[in-house]
Amino acid sequence: MGHWIIVPVVLPAIMGAFTLLVLRNTIEVARVFSTVTTALLAALSVWLLLGASAEGPEAYFLGNWPAPFGIVLVLDRLSALMVALTAFLALAVQLYAIGTGWDTRGRHFHALWQFQLMGLCGAFLTGDAFNLFVFFEVLLIASYGLMIHGGGRARLKAGVQYVAFNLVGSTLFLFGLATIYSVMGTLNMADLAAKLPLLPEGDAALMRLAGVMLLMVFAIKGALVPLHFWLPATYAQAPGPVSALFAVMTKVGAYAVIRCFTLFFPVTLPASGALFANLLLPAALVTLAVGAIGVMGARTLATVAAFAAIASMGTLFTAVAQFTPQATAAAIYYLLHSTLAAAVMFLITDLVLSRRGTTDLVSPKTPMAQHGLLAALFMVAAIAVAGMPPLSGFLGKLLILDATRGAGQMLIWGAILVSSFVLILGLARAGSAVFWKTAPGTPLPHAPQPLAFVATGALVAGLIGLTLAAGPITGWLAETAAALHDPVAYIDANKLEPHDAP
Repeated sequence: MGHWIIVPVVLPAIMGAFTLLVLRNTIEVARVFSTVTTALLAALSVWLLLGASAEGPEAYFLGNWPAPFGIVLVLDRLSALMVALTAFLALAVQLYAIGTGWDTRGRHFHALWQFQLMGLCGAFLTGDAFNLFVFFEVLLIASYGLMIHGGGRARLKAGVQYVAFNLVGSTLFLFGLATIYSVMGTLNMADLAAKLPLLPEGDAALMRLAGVMLLMVFAIKGALVPLHFWLPATYAQAPGPVSALFAVMTKVGAYAVIRCFTLFFPVTLPASGALFANLLLPAALVTLAVGAIGVMGARTLATVAAFAAIASMGTLFTAVAQFTPQATAAAIYYLLHSTLAAAVMFLITDLVLSRRGTTDLVSPKTPMAQHGLLAALFMVAAIAVAGMPPLSGFLGKLLILDATRGAGQMLIWGAILVSSFVLILGLARAGSAVFWKTAPGTPLPHAPQPLAFVATGALVAGLIGLTLAAGPITGWLAETAAALHDPVAYIDANKLEPHDAP
């Protein structure tokens, strides 16, 4: 892939700066440039994904400095898949924002959008733990700007809470990285994977502490209980398209856990063993329960969508915490599904809000424009989120249940099955309140917004595609998970000579 590996980071960075400096006062031109950039990113991500599948891991050494002395980006199956997922989601949601006019409510929407994509792609591609921190900070700054886009007291309050929680995570991240560097003398992930098995016994306690701090950071990003308090208000108050893009933000935490705790903190590492798995699993199960109960008790559709996202993260981390190839493959499949399903739910919530002025579930409201179409889309989204057949949520949960069979795993089965039932009840209650128990009256007139419905339909089509192509996708993911748990090729890619200078 050569120099193309860095393009998913550089392309949105350049366009974000260009949009901020040159196009901020011309929204029509900014729309064209920004959308074309996102479309190019989506096309490039598909090509990178095909290349990673065929050729295996490949490292890109920035400044032509070899690892561990220089900054390195590493393209493998997982990082390429996450970049492709981000690009596809971003393109669909950006079209939605244009179709609904959300991008006109602030001067810097498209610049922040591109910086957000830069941070996401960088976090997925980096092969250096410190630069993972750097891209986390890029994400934090851009996401805060998007979070308060359009203004409002409630949105600003939720944004401050969001930043406060994430700054705590950033501080913990720095402490963890400083501890690792003081012991190991490197933050290159592949280098850590090669050196940590040789760690002297006297340094094991420090590395366990560093690993716990990293796990807490990723738990904040992934909204694991008890570090989830920032998510409900943030996702419920953010603009609809921003919440939809944030559906992949929590997956950065899950990706980081998969990457770090299969690469340089695996369960086979003598210094830590199963410590991190034992910490992660109880938190994941409690998160699943809290999310499901939150959906059941929510008083607005926006809060339903936010707690459904929390429940999906609990399910995802339950699979991740097994740290086996089969469970990791199931987790990645469910990650793809839950990202698209959560995004659809947030977009539908925004469509309801724009037509009714509220997403309240307590008192009946008048019918909406495009009432039938919205009800049908909500039904599809609810089936996907709850994990009912025939969509990919059902297949994803089946894969997780199959990966957690065996003695001592009945608690996991019970938690997933009972929470699914509670989610069905909560989503049915929300759907009936919004679309069925309507007050007499005629719908208020509203623009049809065809581009918004096309964008939402594209994400629904992604869910259907995951379902129809589940066989080949899960086969590909099984190979991906096997490579993650046996990272010899990933480590070797970082040992290769740097690329020739252009």
